[in-house]
Amino acid sequence: MTEPSKVIHVRNVGQEISEHDLLQLFQPFGVIAKLVMLRAKNQALLQMQDIPSAVTALQFYTNVQPSIRGRNVYVQFSSHQELTTMEQNAQGRGDEPNRILLVTIHHMLYPITVEVLHQVFSPHGFVEKIVTFQKSAGFQALIQYQLRQSAVAATNSLQGRNIYDGCCQLDIQFSNLDELQVNYNNERSRDFTNPSLPSEQKGRSSQPGYGDAGGMYGLQAAGARAVAFPQMAGTAAMAAAFGGTLPPGISGTNERCTVLVSNLNSDRIDEDKLFNLFSIYGNIVRIKLLRNKPDHALVQMGDGFQAELAVHFLKGAMLFGKRLEVNFSKHPNITTGADTHEYSNSNLNRFNRNAAKNYRYCCSPTKMIHLSTLPQDITEEEIVSHLEEHGVIVNTKVFEMSGKKQALVLFETEEQATEALVCKHASSLGGSIIRISFSQLQAI
Repeated sequence: MTEPSKVIHVRNVGQEISEHDLLQLFQPFGVIAKLVMLRAKNQALLQMQDIPSAVTALQFYTNVQPSIRGRNVYVQFSSHQELTTMEQNAQGRGDEPNRILLVTIHHMLYPITVEVLHQVFSPHGFVEKIVTFQKSAGFQALIQYQLRQSAVAATNSLQGRNIYDGCCQLDIQFSNLDELQVNYNNERSRDFTNPSLPSEQKGRSSQPGYGDAGGMYGLQAAGARAVAFPQMAGTAAMAAAFGGTLPPGISGTNERCTVLVSNLNSDRIDEDKLFNLFSIYGNIVRIKLLRNKPDHALVQMGDGFQAELAVHFLKGAMLFGKRLEVNFSKHPNITTGADTHEYSNSNLNRFNRNAAKNYRYCCSPTKMIHLSTLPQDITEEEIVSHLEEHGVIVNTKVFEMSGKKQALVLFETEEQATEALVCKHASSLGGSIIRISFSQLQAI
């Protein structure tokens, strides 16, 4: 085996695997100092803060096969002791962010035109020019923004996401070009600052200097929904958030927003506890406990997709000694009244920001919960003391990510972890309002 190092080499890192996926795989073992994605090689280099953290991670994954999105990844110590500037630049992005992006489209099952690319990239800033072409790497495009910060924002938001459901994945790098030259305005190139440019004769190359897109990409995709980030069709947006495909059993076509929850423990449940549980799957508009049926409640979600996630992942979950029944309600919404609790303006709704990231965390209740927004001086003992009334705590791990303290807590059963989340999400610990969600990690 290679000499122990702070740097871990990860292989078989598919295009569907994001930087966040890798961070989640290693963050239980210590602080992650640097991460470099080597997209062209399907590899990554990840530097822990110290060698013991890296050793602990590799020892753990010697006995447990690490897997991300159903793909096995393989880890070993890198021959590098530190990630230098050279390795960090090897991930294909230029030394300096540039206002021109080089975009490669992977898994291109549908044609991509200038119009589609403009729809995807324009929400992040004014797009001046787009040129598309075909290279050995596949279908590519150069996209020139007016401002460099727009290109940076687009890269951060769109890297690794899909334009259509389950295909046409974006791989984005900064180009080293200073200015794009556009000769024609057509389906393969466009200068949005000069609409009077002619369209070329059909069959000729748009931009010989960049490559030839040919005529095969001029057709609009039949039956495919174009995705405009961030105002994209719900199903496509969520499929992108889930890595290209929706979870098994999720159709993405449900339009019913209100959920009926029954078989609740009426002695222990209240609206805020239901909010804490259901807000994992979407924003909550309002909740109503039914007076004539104390073990029933109505929960109105932000949209039909979020309601479908809640029904799918919570049906049959155990809470307070009861197995929950979760179904779509016949009521399209909950009428506001004295017995309803309003949450539409609550700053505790999780999906107002980073919606795609939160969708990625959606899962059925697990034995492991993840705590964030913790005080910087928090200890494992304080966390255990805060949560132990809800069940047997098997293990805990406090770690730091991007300078912020977080923790993983493993309970003996899913029901105990669910109770802890329901009762202690948005509670105060050491002067901080903590956030709790389920973790899909199997062990600490």
